[in-house]
Amino acid sequence: MAILILEHDDLDSSQRLGQTLSDHGHKLDVRLLHKGELLPPDLDNVDGLISMGGPQDTDQVDDHAWMAGEIELIKQAHERGIPVLGVCLGAQLIAVALGGEVGRMETPELGMAKTTLSFFGSNDPILTGLPWNAMQMHAHGCEVTKAPPGGTPAPLASTKASKVQAYRVGLTTYGFQYHFEWTKERCLNIIDHNSNWVEAMGTTADELKQGVEDHYKQYRHLGDRLCKTLADRLFPLDKRLPPTREEVANFRR
Repeated sequence: MAILILEHDDLDSSQRLGQTLSDHGHKLDVRLLHKGELLPPDLDNVDGLISMGGPQDTDQVDDHAWMAGEIELIKQAHERGIPVLGVCLGAQLIAVALGGEVGRMETPELGMAKTTLSFFGSNDPILTGLPWNAMQMHAHGCEVTKAPPGGTPAPLASTKASKVQAYRVGLTTYGFQYHFEWTKERCLNIIDHNSNWVEAMGTTADELKQGVEDHYKQYRHLGDRLCKTLADRLFPLDKRLPPTREEVANFRR
């Protein structure tokens, strides 16, 4: 049994999230879909599913051979009660799979921005204990405009630019629009890779990078806490590997 991690871009791996899961004894099955690696034929050996970010949009199903299959796999995992987690694009794919809605933003959201928990977020078992307001890293031109049915009456977290920054469906399916798992290097280079977004926001790359420099220390602290909580609470403890001195070999940094 393993946690299936679906990746869609070389620069958008599971990073600190994957490392934390590995450190906590989880076996990881990482599939690089954008490089032609295939989805598993079924979920028989899967005890968790994580869909990571990427530059693709959910309305590009015809452009990416893996996308329709991933959406269906997410739906099946949720229906079977297998824990599902989506980050950025992954959160949008979950929304599409489970009856939510995704749309393009008038202005992209890039860089550090204050992210506020709702009442439901502050009482959620995964987010409880985290501050109501925290600077989180954002990089998206589309957003979940309507969370899927079956969750809390309001999103778990939001920003001024995007209302649905985190949501839950049922008990064990979560979507996070913001990135809590990135390294500092990734936070900085995503700004360089999206100069058109920087211009659309009416700011400069230097200003956005300064925001990363100013807030990364706390961002890293809170992100590590969230990664640990996910490793401890969202994914089933009884499916972990037995304690071993050997590092889980299939984690890709």
